Formats: sequence, C-alpha cells, structure tokens
Amino acid sequence: MIRGVYQNIFNFVGLVVLQVLIFNNIELNGFINPYFYILFILLLPFETPKWLLLLSSFALGLSIDLFSHTLGMHAFACVFVAYLRPYLLKVIAPREGYDAGTAPTVKYFGLTWFMKYAVIIVFAHHFTLFFIETFKFHQFFATLFRVILSSIFTLIIIYLSQLLMVKR
Repeated sequence: MIRGVYQNIFNFVGLVVLQVLIFNNIELNGFINPYFYILFILLLPFETPKWLLLLSSFALGLSIDLFSHTLGMHAFACVFVAYLRPYLLKVIAPREGYDAGTAPTVKYFGLTWFMKYAVIIVFAHHFTLFFIETFKFHQFFATLFRVILSSIFTLIIIYLSQLLMVKR
C-alpha cells in the first residue's frame, strides 16, 4: 500500500512537470493542445476513496493552473472528471468486476476496454476545459472542433505511454 502511495506521488509530480515543461509548449494552429496530465486521474487505483480522488484531482488541476495562469479552469475540469470517473467505471465494468489492488491500465484490462474508458474521460475533460476557456456558445463548433482534435492528440500520447508501460 505504501508503495502505491509513493508511486502515485511520483506519477503526480512527473505528469505535472511533463505537462508544464513539454506539453504546455505544444500548440498546433491553436486547435491542438495536449493535456497529458489527465493520465494521473485515469490511472488511479479502483479502490481510491472518492474524497481522495476529488482532492488529488483538485490538487492536480490547481498545480497546472498555477503554472499556466488559468485561474482554476484545469482544477474545475479535473474535479468534474474525478466526479464522473466512479460512475463511468461502474458502467464499463467487466463481467467479473475489478480485482483489488489493480489500476485501470492496458496491462490488466486490454486495449479496447482502456481506450473506451480513456476516450470518455479525456473528451469530458477537454470539453469542460475548452468551453470554460471560451465561455461563449456562438463559437460552439469551433470549440467542439478544438475539443475533438485535442482529445485525439492527447489519446494518441496516452496510448503510446500505455504501450511503453505494457512493454515493461
């Protein structure tokens, strides 16, 4: 259990550093912005208590907000996704359920299950984040296009990271 706590702290810090130093500097035509840090919320163990899930997601989003000067937008999107996650996991649960001590990864549940889970979480995060950012509905389709492109790019990066983890 202690090993898992240290692993999650390492993941938290590592993903914030990667996001701030690398992924925040990637912007293609103003439409593609990868937010790789969402992987932290995706990979938290199944038995993470809801209060800890919400609190750690808030801390994650607030950390990104502090370095990006975005005034709570990432914190809101992360908390929204953390709130959504337990309900989504119930809906897409395998027939035999989840094993104790596992995390939602490709290694344990396969690529199809993981990508279904990741697509919903990443799209919900990006949708919330970008519509809070624009805060206008007269640019609905331009913002939706941005959500879709950024989600696809983020999912490709998440998929590649999971391939690297499975190889180990």
